[in-house]
Amino acid sequence: MCWGMTEDDIRAALAPFNVANRLDGVHVQDGLVQVSIAVSRQEAASMEPLRHEIEAALRAVPGVKSAAVVLTAHAQAAPPAPPQAENLLPGVKHVVAVASGKGGVGKSTVAVNLAVALAQSGLAVGLLDADIYGPSLPKMLGLTTGPEVRGGKMIPLEAWGLKAMSIGFLVPEEKALIWRGPMVMGALNQMLGQADWGDLDVLVVDMPPGTGDAQITLAQKAKPHGAVIVSTPQDIALLDARRGVQMFSQVGVPVLGIVENMSYFCCPNCGHRTDIFGHGGARAEAQRIGVPFLGEIPLQLAIREAGDAGTPVVAAQPQSEVAAAFRAVAAQVARALAG
Repeated sequence: MCWGMTEDDIRAALAPFNVANRLDGVHVQDGLVQVSIAVSRQEAASMEPLRHEIEAALRAVPGVKSAAVVLTAHAQAAPPAPPQAENLLPGVKHVVAVASGKGGVGKSTVAVNLAVALAQSGLAVGLLDADIYGPSLPKMLGLTTGPEVRGGKMIPLEAWGLKAMSIGFLVPEEKALIWRGPMVMGALNQMLGQADWGDLDVLVVDMPPGTGDAQITLAQKAKPHGAVIVSTPQDIALLDARRGVQMFSQVGVPVLGIVENMSYFCCPNCGHRTDIFGHGGARAEAQRIGVPFLGEIPLQLAIREAGDAGTPVVAAQPQSEVAAAFRAVAAQVARALAG
C-alpha cells in the first residue's frame, strides 16, 4: 500500500531540528516511521524533550500512521542511574511475559493459548507479539489486516476474545526485517506506547527468544508483573530456561513458573504414550530453583493444526485434554497475579 510518504519527506521534516549529523537511521514502511538519533550518554536525558517534539512533528507529516524516535548512546562511559521510565501502558493492570532461553520450544503457542484461556475465564486480555524478526501472531490468530489509527494511536486487532498487536500486522508476511537494534526497539515502543490497548486485566507479551539486549530492554520497558518460562523436558532446553530465569531475576521480574511444553506424546490410534523429549525435566528444574511448576502441555497434532488454521486449540477444541492443560496453566497464572 502506498502512503504517499517517503524517507525524503521524513528527512525534510527533521531538517528544522538540526539533527542531520546525528541521524543513526531512518526507516519508512507502510506509514510506520522509525528514526534513531545518536547522542552521548551524558546528554541523553536532556534530549528527551527534543525527542518528543520530533515525534510529534513526524506524526503530523501526511501519510505517517505512527512514528517513533529513539536515542542511541554510543559512548562507553559508565552509564548514569537510569531515569524514571514513563508508563507506556496506563490502562493495563498486569503484564505477563512469556519467554524462553531459546527458540523452538513452542513459546508462541503457549503464549497464544494462555492468553485465550485467560480471556475465556472472563478477564480483559491483550496479546503483544514482541518477536520482531519472526512474528507468528497473525498466522496463529487468523488475522490478515492492519490496525486502524485513531487520534494518533494504533487500534489493536481483535480475535478470540483478545486485543492483539504484532509487527506482522504492519509489514508483508514475506518481508524480511533486516533491522538494527534501535529500529527493533522503536517498533516495540510503538506497539507498547502508541497502541490504544484500553483497559486490560492482563497483557501477555510473547517475548523474543533468547536473553540479549532486546529481551532485557523489553522487560524493563513493559515492566512485567511476572514471567512464564517455557521449556521442553530435555536437558539442553532446560539449560536455556535457566538463563531466562536468571535474566528476569536481574531486571527484578518475578518468575511465575515454568511450563513443560511437548511434555509427552500419546498415539491417537493406540493411546501409547512416548516421552519423545524425556519427561519431568521442567518440573524438577522448577523445584531445584524454587519457582512454581505450572503444568505439562502434551505434544499433539491438534495444536499444530489449530495454530496453522488461525484458531488457537483452546478455542478450536475447548473440551480436549490439551485445552484443559492450557486452562490449568492459565488458572495458576491468574491466581499468582491476584495474590
